Amino acid sequence: MRFYKGQALGNDYLVVDAADLTSDLTPERAVRLCDRHFGAGSDGVLLGDLAATPVRLRIINPDGTEAEKSGNGLRIFGAFLYRRGLVRLNEWFDVVLPKDTVAMRVEKELDAGAVMIRAQMGRARFDGAAVGFTPQAGETLDYELPLAHGTSARINTVSLSNPHCVVFVDALERSDFLERTPQLCTHKAFSAGTNVQFARVIGPNELEAWIWERGAGETLASGSSACAVTAAAVRRGFVKPGPFIVRMQGGHVDVTVTEDYQVELLGPAQMVYEATLMDGFFD
Repeated sequence: MRFYKGQALGNDYLVVDAADLTSDLTPERAVRLCDRHFGAGSDGVLLGDLAATPVRLRIINPDGTEAEKSGNGLRIFGAFLYRRGLVRLNEWFDVVLPKDTVAMRVEKELDAGAVMIRAQMGRARFDGAAVGFTPQAGETLDYELPLAHGTSARINTVSLSNPHCVVFVDALERSDFLERTPQLCTHKAFSAGTNVQFARVIGPNELEAWIWERGAGETLASGSSACAVTAAAVRRGFVKPGPFIVRMQGGHVDVTVTEDYQVELLGPAQMVYEATLMDGFFD
């Protein structure tokens, strides 16, 4: 099976053309493929159906579950399509996901084969029902959720067709992040788990975020998380609608949030290598 590897601000994915599959990519095989010690190693697998019009994409997490959307994954897939000559510079194209369709555009070629890609991520929603938050179906902002050992987190739920739990903090502290984010990610209040972001506003058009992704754990960056953090900051009144820089551990992306919470993402992605699995790898 031939596969390709790409990265977006240190968030890495393996890209597989469905036509190259020699057998079904089951959850168990995806786990093996993503394993950083016994497999190729990645934050997930992007399985693309290039024969479909528009192209279709499934996003498989390192634990074998599937994600509804990934801003970094989409940009990596866009870089893959561009490298294959299937999309052109400055021309919009659609990528169909399980729950919605994302319009994208390769806007600029960068160094070392990287490209700058814009993605229209859709309208952010803040009701708990949209992210499977069972305690409250309506808009869930600054909601205090109990955690272990008498601690809690004041959460803001955001949906961009995938679930997010944004926690605004005065300072990003490593021990606090590692203690509370895994609890929130798998909290029983979220019926299907959630992505978690600890974030802070550092300027009128600038935010900082650390990310714990559902099905993957801590990641250096996340495009949809950056969008969720920015939309939540606007909704809470911390900043006004407009363009923003969101800084993460792997680098920064540009996010624009309109007054009606339409969200657009702009950031780099780079294809790194292509390879072929050895015969019998999945055996």
